[in-house]
Order: sequence, then C-alpha cells, then structure tokens
Amino acid sequence: MGTTEDRSATHAGGGSTYAEVQASEEFQGLKRTLRRFVFPATAVFLGWYLLYVLLTAFARDFMSTKLLGEINIAYVLGLLQFLSTFLIALVYSRYAEKHFDPTADAIRHRLEGTGPHASTGGSTGTDQTRSTARKDSSR
Repeated sequence: MGTTEDRSATHAGGGSTYAEVQASEEFQGLKRTLRRFVFPATAVFLGWYLLYVLLTAFARDFMSTKLLGEINIAYVLGLLQFLSTFLIALVYSRYAEKHFDPTADAIRHRLEGTGPHASTGGSTGTDQTRSTARKDSSR
C-alpha cells in the first residue's frame, strides 16, 4: 500500500524519518497543543467521575432522593456520566479539527511528498487525506 512505512524508513543521511519528525518544532507544537486539551479534559472528567463515586458511596440518602417517580439523583447523575463522555468526544473532535488536523496534515504531506497542490479532480489534498484517514481507521 502507499503508507509511510512502505517508503524508506530512513533518509539518505541515515536518520530515522520518525525521529526527525518527532524532533521537529512543528511536531513538538502539535504535542503541546494536544496536551493543553487532553490533560485538563481528563482531570475534569475524572474529578466528575470521582464525585459521582464518592456521592454514591457516602451520600446514599442524597443520592436516593427521588426526583420524578422512581428516578432518583443517582440515576440522573449516572446518565450524565454517559452524556459528559459523548460531550467531551464531540468537543475534542471539533477542537482537533481546528487545532490538530492542519498541522498533522502538513507534517504528513511533507513526509509523503504530497500536498493540496498535488491533488486532482476538484477535491483538496486535505479532503483526500481525511478520506484516507477515515478508511485507514476503519480497518
């Protein structure tokens, strides 16, 4: 197939392509941007989950307070755990599209020797890259 691994793993200078990309300022910036989102989002979600667990363990009377019929606070907060998971995934997806994807695409184009100017047919190189990424992730 046409993956980066199929191409030569080293440059003529003998250095690993991966090591060179990893050491680049562009890639380091991408990692910093990722950490700026992932670490706070993880901390907030784990705090929210820990609160739910602690309330369930130590505030049974509060958690068993009925809100509507047999639906109690514990049930609602449990369902909100699922909702918050999907919300984080949605926010991450949008954040990644805006902040990660352009840089990652530029790095990939540079490695593959392609770019938006190399595309044919009316779609952009970014569209082709995202399409390829979706196909690769579904395998």
